Parts: sequence; structure tokens; C-alpha cells
Amino acid sequence: MGSSFWGIASREAMKGGVFLTKLCCFLNVTVNYLGFVAFSYGPSMIPTLHPSGNVVLAERISARFRKVGRGDIVVVRSPENPRVAPTKRVIGVEGDLITYVIDPGKNDKSQSIVVPKGHVWVQGDYTCNSKDSRTFGPVPYALIQGRVLLRVWPFRDFGPLGPSPP
Repeated sequence: MGSSFWGIASREAMKGGVFLTKLCCFLNVTVNYLGFVAFSYGPSMIPTLHPSGNVVLAERISARFRKVGRGDIVVVRSPENPRVAPTKRVIGVEGDLITYVIDPGKNDKSQSIVVPKGHVWVQGDYTCNSKDSRTFGPVPYALIQGRVLLRVWPFRDFGPLGPSPP
């Protein structure tokens, strides 16, 4: 006599459950510690990213070990609204003296600030239409979600995102 139907079905269900559990654990570790996919939209990063939307691949390791440098594009948790994670370029790291135009669309009035320890200064590439460190100040490293490596979508622009444009 062979095994009953219910015995075989329970063994197969157990195998499927173990596989699903392993898959969920792998995805959890990958997304929380290694990298993630983010959606970036809006005009603040023109010409690097399209305002209609981009899917980008970001890695978390650089942010965790404070290896984010000038020119890197990062996904940050907004200090004003924690539900929002904009994509911006790092302009300065701790100790840098940053001189920026307060409102580039209206006048040329500038201001200078030294980036405090444990913070970075982020700005959009299109400064006339970007809500960034000029608005909310230096961003703590703890709010950096990841460093953008690749633009995944749209496919015509697939590839690594390099340093700031000339």
C-alpha cells in the first residue's frame, strides 16, 4: 500500500511552503540590506532623469558605510515628509563649504553653509524647479536610502548614472 493522497499532498504543500519562506527571506535581505528598485519622477533631475518617470536600481551598502560622495545620485527620505523619497544629487559632504543661490528663478542672492558632520548637501540637477537642501537644509546620512546605480526604465536610456553633468 502506498501513501495516502493526503500524506502526499501535505508533503508537497510543506515543500512549497519551505520554498516560499526561503524566497521571502531572500527578498527581505536583498531589499533591506543590498539594493532596491525605486521610481523617480518630476522635473528636479532634468536632464539626468526624465520628468515623466524613471525606474532606477539603487544599492544600500554605500549609504550604510557612509561612502556616498560628491556627484552621486541618491534616494533620500524627505526630512519634511517621510512618505516621500526623492532622488537628488550629492553636492557636498560633511565639512564642505557650499555656496548656493537661494531662489535661482527670481534673483541671484546667494548664501553659504558648512555641511555639518554626519550630513550631506543634496540638490536636483534642475535647480530652478527642485525642492532640496536649499529648502530643508543638510540631510543626515540616516535619511539616505541608497545610491542610484542604474536607470532601468525607460530602456532607451538604460545604463549607469555617472557623475554630475558638465
